[in-house]
Amino acid sequence: MFEAWPYSAGIGGGLQIAPNGMHVLAEIGLADEMIRRGSIAESFDFYSQSGARLGSINRNMQQRFGQPAVNMSRATLNEAIINKAWCENVELAFEKRLVSIEDRADQPIIAHFADGTSAEGDFLIGADGVHSAVRAHVVPDGPKPFDTGLIGFGGFVPRSMFENTPIGQRVETTFGQSGFFGYGFCSSDLQDGVMWWSTQPSHGVDAATFRAMSQDAIKQHLLTFHAGWHDPIPQLLQAAENIVVTATLDVATLPTWWRKRVLLIGDAAHATSPHAGQGASLALEDAMRLGRLMQEGQELGVTFENFESERRPRAERVVALARRNGNSKREFSAAGAWIRDRMLKWLIPFTAKGMDWMYAYDPRDAGSTPQRQTSDRRYRQAA
Repeated sequence: MFEAWPYSAGIGGGLQIAPNGMHVLAEIGLADEMIRRGSIAESFDFYSQSGARLGSINRNMQQRFGQPAVNMSRATLNEAIINKAWCENVELAFEKRLVSIEDRADQPIIAHFADGTSAEGDFLIGADGVHSAVRAHVVPDGPKPFDTGLIGFGGFVPRSMFENTPIGQRVETTFGQSGFFGYGFCSSDLQDGVMWWSTQPSHGVDAATFRAMSQDAIKQHLLTFHAGWHDPIPQLLQAAENIVVTATLDVATLPTWWRKRVLLIGDAAHATSPHAGQGASLALEDAMRLGRLMQEGQELGVTFENFESERRPRAERVVALARRNGNSKREFSAAGAWIRDRMLKWLIPFTAKGMDWMYAYDPRDAGSTPQRQTSDRRYRQAA
């Protein structure tokens, strides 16, 4: 396994692994550890900018789907997966940034890295995210990541801020006239036990520009943007340190996820904006489903075709949901925000039921499908 970045602990903000992703972590023996080191999210609650409650979704996840939704820091998840890989004797190499791929018939496939080294293998899996270098090999003239017009800020604050509030194990989120804010417990750590995030229209100022600012300037921007929002949002932002800024990117649908002996998975294949809370869980699903298909011992092209046929419909459905959810976090007029909030109050109960398909999916049990059988026939005919 070759990682472009140096090995580092403590990088990134918070995230939630949904029940479908937790099934994968359970399969590799990490679910209990993530629950212990993270925080179970018992619901996802919505509020208006003034603090009026709009509704709640994602209740009783463990009882309904066999695993809970768990908040955690991205650093905790990365550390656990890397340690597990090392314990399983997986060879890991860091600071290996891919620059090119050679895939010639009757020869090993070769990955060339920026430091002048290379590696050979029987196949190559590109799990290198939204800015995938492998994608450029699979689809040379394919779509590039584009900015969605929203920008994200996030970080952690001490648990002590919420000692006297009734938040419990809920994730509390707020729709503003412009933008969106959320927070919830993500670990038992007294210093960094609460994760928070703000999503807002970028108004032409990209993430790189904000990253070049001082932390004080970023904090002042957030305090100004969220001025007048209900408590404890202003207090939380006053306590925020080490604020992370992220671009909210998307990638148009790819014509294919594989070429010869190279396959894309995760955000490299189906990048999704964060508004469905499924990016990491989809990537975990991909890894498990590909592993299971590889164990069947079929020809590599059949395996890759079956993987894409099985995974593409689900991934694209989640990507479409995330795009729709992102639209509710853009800028509204005062009247438009008032109408949206009242519509949400009516729609949220129906939305909650309509999302069960996303969480009920168990990648351990996803077996043979009509799509897979069709792809088997199509590949044999092409061969």
